Parts: sequence; structure tokens; C-alpha cells
Amino acid sequence: MHKKITMFTDGGSRNNPGPAAVGVYIETLGKKYAEYIGEKTNNEAEYEALIFGLKKIKANIGKGEAKKSEVECFLDSELVVKQLRHEYKLSENHIQKLFLQVWNLMLDFSSVRFYHIPRERNNMADALVNKALDDSEKQGNLI
Repeated sequence: MHKKITMFTDGGSRNNPGPAAVGVYIETLGKKYAEYIGEKTNNEAEYEALIFGLKKIKANIGKGEAKKSEVECFLDSELVVKQLRHEYKLSENHIQKLFLQVWNLMLDFSSVRFYHIPRERNNMADALVNKALDDSEKQGNLI
């Protein structure tokens, strides 16, 4: 019997490229994560969020359970979803490397599917991104 795990991810940068963060809400597990990731483009941050989220799922449930799990990933980046579904080509080397990391992580699960959703349906992950960016700015101002 396969376990279904639902995850919402978002990545964003202020300016493009600029200070960036990832937000991950693993709905099925009730887990939320936010992390500042340095200077990135929006697309890089979207991929980094997905990579971060897939790793967190595996860390939370273990390798054995991961192999029996179907992961549904919801993103508000249509570009990333279409690249992962092989509908759009990858032309930039650094994005190809991130794509391959996602692809390799997919092997840890029974299946991984990607869905594009409107930004307003991704508000939890988006709020986590903004919190990580705001916290990072506050810390930067204290130094």
C-alpha cells in the first residue's frame, strides 16, 4: 500500500537575482520549513525549494517508507513544473544541474508528480519564504 504525501513548495528572491529563500509545507506530515539560501534567481530558488522539500520528506519518514510513498508537489512556478514534466527544455547549465538533483531525489520515492497551482493556493509556502527573507534582513541589519 502506497502512502500519499502532499507538499507545497515555493522559492523566491528579492530582486532577480538577489537574496533568496525557500518555503516548504509538507501538508500530510504537518511540517513547515523556511530557509534563507543566499543570492539566487527566482527559478533557482524554486528548484532549491523542491530539492529541500524532497530531502525533508525522506528525512522525516525514512528511506524504507519513502520507497512506498507517492509525493504530490504543488508549485506556483509554471516554468519549473513544465520543465519537470518535460514540456519545456532546460537551456541554462545551472538549472540543468538543479533539475538533475530533483530527478535523482525522485528515485527515493514510489512516484513524484508536479502540479502548477495559482499563487493564492500556495500561500503557506509563500509566507514561509517571506518570513525567511524578512528574518535574514533583520539579522543583516544587526551586524
